Amino acid sequence: MKPGDKVICINDKIDPDKSAEIRQDFEIWITRDKEYTIREILDNGGIVTGVLLDEVHNFPKFFKLINRYQEPAFAIWRFRKLQYASSPAEAESEVEELVKQAEELIKIER
Repeated sequence: MKPGDKVICINDKIDPDKSAEIRQDFEIWITRDKEYTIREILDNGGIVTGVLLDEVHNFPKFFKLINRYQEPAFAIWRFRKLQYASSPAEAESEVEELVKQAEELIKIER
């Protein structure tokens, strides 16, 4: 994944043991099955890779673990990259391929 990529949230669950901490750090939380755009990817000192999203902005906080102020980032594992066709012609080609595959399946079933 990289900045500009469209992603979908696949996990918005908060561990009950970390709920208070999460609520303190994040004014806005993510929503499962919602699409987002990666704004920035943060290494977070090698602890856990995080992403900032175009659609979500939280106030920067000081994090002792990485010893700096930054906007709280969402763990990258909470998202899956979406695959979109890059052009109308590519999209049409993909649809044609799916139709061919469906026709082949129908022939096999007969």
